[in-house]
Amino acid sequence: MKTYLVTGGAGFIGSNFILYMLKRYSNIRIINVDKLTYAGNLENLTSVKDDSRHIFAQADICDADAIGELFATYEPDYVVNFAAESHVDRSIDSPEIFAHTNITGTLTLLNAAREAWQTADGSYGTCKFLQVSTDEVYGSLSLDEPGIFFTESTPLDPHSPYSASKASADLFVCAYSSTYQLPINITRCSNNYGPFQFPEKLIPLMIHNALQLRALPVYGDGLNVRDWLYVIDHCKAIDLVLHKGTTGEVYNIGGHNEHPNIAIVKTIISQLANQVDSAITEELIQYVSDRKGHDRRYGIDPQKITEELGWVPETSFEEGIAQTIEWYLSNEEWVGRVTSGAYQDYYKNMYEGR
Repeated sequence: MKTYLVTGGAGFIGSNFILYMLKRYSNIRIINVDKLTYAGNLENLTSVKDDSRHIFAQADICDADAIGELFATYEPDYVVNFAAESHVDRSIDSPEIFAHTNITGTLTLLNAAREAWQTADGSYGTCKFLQVSTDEVYGSLSLDEPGIFFTESTPLDPHSPYSASKASADLFVCAYSSTYQLPINITRCSNNYGPFQFPEKLIPLMIHNALQLRALPVYGDGLNVRDWLYVIDHCKAIDLVLHKGTTGEVYNIGGHNEHPNIAIVKTIISQLANQVDSAITEELIQYVSDRKGHDRRYGIDPQKITEELGWVPETSFEEGIAQTIEWYLSNEEWVGRVTSGAYQDYYKNMYEGR
């Protein structure tokens, strides 16, 4: 039985990954490590709460003693590091929190893995450390050159405290590969969407606000372009890289599925107006001051992972957005619970005051 230590496993992508892996493989064990900040929610994993293969440990990845104890207790074969502060707006307000979690936390995990895995002859067996990163580390592409995409050799050029912290973490992972020969992979994905995404991100925020007939805040002119990837397609790609990816390599994960933000918002409005309430119209759109350092376009070239590992995204945006809207419509109570409490004041200050 192989053991996976998955950090940030109660968050959006992490919880989807755990559910996918437990469904796909029978003879595995997953140690789910999550601090349970505002975006971490064990309710996402209700369907596996009685599965003995899923073990939850509440811990901060920056806590070296706690992480070391988990390695000693469970002896994981793999680490998949999803844990991160990830909301760009929050990083602009509190960059030091992002530096601490995303850089120091990754360094703590790397040290624990190296200490636990390295044998007397300096080898690491079949263990592997997979760092889940983002296309935002590459910076921004021009809207005037739609044929240009981020590749694995694109220089890192982060523009926000969030992306700077992720780029820094990536560089530490690469350094541990070069210096200590730690077996690693880094994956850099485009914007994910799907079930369990906390409603501070564009798609779930628009769905939630529209259902409440609240203003739909759109930054700047709304023409910033993102490459969208259904979360389960991302989980399948990580699974492939973890087990079949060439050790030490970076793999970009995207689907040539680019859309301007305003087009995403209008798609959501149209579908909700047809399915739920004709009062949901484009009149709800409210253009707000642009985000500081707002990257204009992201576009991922997934040629490497396609050619080497045979991965291709299986979910079209039309199919994925329909599934996502249906999930949020069927789980409005979940949305209500995660947007209450400590998050409520932040939510009101950021969006309702504009």
